[in-house]
Amino acid sequence: MPTFAIAFPVIDPVALQLGPISVKWYGLAYVVGLLGGWWYARRLVSSEPLWAGRARPKADELDDMLLFVALGVVLGGRLGFVLFYDLARYLARPQDILAIWQGGMSFHGGLIGATLGLWLFARRRGYPALAVFDIAAAVVPIGLFLGRIANFINAELWGRPAPDVPWAMVFPGGGPLPRHPSQLYEAFSEGLLLFILLALLVRAGGLKRPGLVAGVFGMGYAVARIVCEFFREPDPQLGFLFGTSVDALSGGITMGMLLSLPLFAAGLVLVLRARRGAA
Repeated sequence: MPTFAIAFPVIDPVALQLGPISVKWYGLAYVVGLLGGWWYARRLVSSEPLWAGRARPKADELDDMLLFVALGVVLGGRLGFVLFYDLARYLARPQDILAIWQGGMSFHGGLIGATLGLWLFARRRGYPALAVFDIAAAVVPIGLFLGRIANFINAELWGRPAPDVPWAMVFPGGGPLPRHPSQLYEAFSEGLLLFILLALLVRAGGLKRPGLVAGVFGMGYAVARIVCEFFREPDPQLGFLFGTSVDALSGGITMGMLLSLPLFAAGLVLVLRARRGAA
């Protein structure tokens, strides 16, 4: 029998019901995250001292940028989940690829899609791509925080068994054992902590160095995700890619860890480039 267990605070996954239309917390997290990021981005681009003359989109142009990002996140997130996490299923049932309401989104796929959307926006408007990437990177943790909170409300993506951890919870559908609330770990590290780190970097002049904020985001998210993966239950259709232990030295590598490695490398390249003062 587990020593500790906290009852999961069951919350209706439907945030708002309007007749036949239901608004779920997960969808609401996407909308509020995008709008919150849009609002914060407008404040950033409107502050001339943060940029020291660097070219960047005007505040009223961020409406179009939001559209590019939203499309990239949804399309990339869905295709990323299909390709990275459950390819066999969708090859057998390709009609389910568009059934987003059934769940299944990948952050790394969404990031690739959003990056492509941002690049297209920058190219179309004639702005340096790194300036656009820096703006987006500073605001992304807002959506990450809200998304992981929505995962917790939906009682999905729960953590690994932790019967002796005082704050462990018994999740609906997760079996009788108390588990790490890994969604909250990710909300704190990938969302709140990373947002504070990037905000401090911005205030310290990070936006004056092209690619620095985007690079720190990439490295910071990769580290936070890899650490949190040690507490998160691997996706059941994949399990561990290598090994079976939670100890990285003994295997136990998950898809989330693997996908975060090139993100860390790309972030490191951007940081080194920014430190050299490359334009």
